[in-house]
Amino acid sequence: MSDETAAASVAASEGGEGHAGHEHHWEVSWAPLATVAGIVFLIPLTFASWFVYESTLLAVAFAGIGTPLLLAGISKWVAEGMSQKALVPGVAAIGLPIFIISEVLIFLSLFASYWMMRLGADTWPPEGSAEMPVLLPLVMTALLVSSSVTIHVAEVKMDRKDIAGFRTWLYVTIALGILFLGCTTYEYSHLVSIDFVPSTNAFSTAFFSITGFHASHVLVGLGIFIAVAIPALAGRIDKTFVTCASIYWHFVDVVWFFVVSQIYFW
Repeated sequence: MSDETAAASVAASEGGEGHAGHEHHWEVSWAPLATVAGIVFLIPLTFASWFVYESTLLAVAFAGIGTPLLLAGISKWVAEGMSQKALVPGVAAIGLPIFIISEVLIFLSLFASYWMMRLGADTWPPEGSAEMPVLLPLVMTALLVSSSVTIHVAEVKMDRKDIAGFRTWLYVTIALGILFLGCTTYEYSHLVSIDFVPSTNAFSTAFFSITGFHASHVLVGLGIFIAVAIPALAGRIDKTFVTCASIYWHFVDVVWFFVVSQIYFW
């Protein structure tokens, strides 16, 4: 055996030992698939079954499968984000923008449908529509803008290793988000009481679809913040996860400006 061949054999042997000592583990999780299956396929099929096909059985079936699947996926994903370190650096930085872009396209499709109805109608809103409030959406806007400020302050506290301050401002953010959903619930209950429901006319369908879809994003954001707050009680904070949650929340806040301007004041 030549010296070069012997050297190659030794290098291969050392390389094999190195691989054995540093075995690569693939990031495998069923959470993304479960979450997407629930929120993209089964939950929309629930609403389609109820409002379009008027089938209670199908609606219950899709909701009964889709809702637990969505909650399980989110719970698993959140748990992984808080308990595991990323095996591939920079994955969150790549994945989050892709996710945000997909969400922008979904909201854009809803707004495009609304614009087509709005611009193609002889009179708008159609007969039977409820008068939209002016003060309430402004209050809701103030709540969401304030929540963007408070989560930013929480991030500053996190960067300064001030865990107590981080927790305080995170709690304030959660409280503001809950108040926002409280306003949505109050508004919906009032509109339903005067018989303004999704099936009333084209405007009511667009109103409940767009505002409801946005409210669902607020609810998901609150769930993520709560998942961040629980480990923070023990002093555990995942910076990457908090940053992604904050960016998502800012995105939801920006979308609200389009909802307010198009639905309430146009």
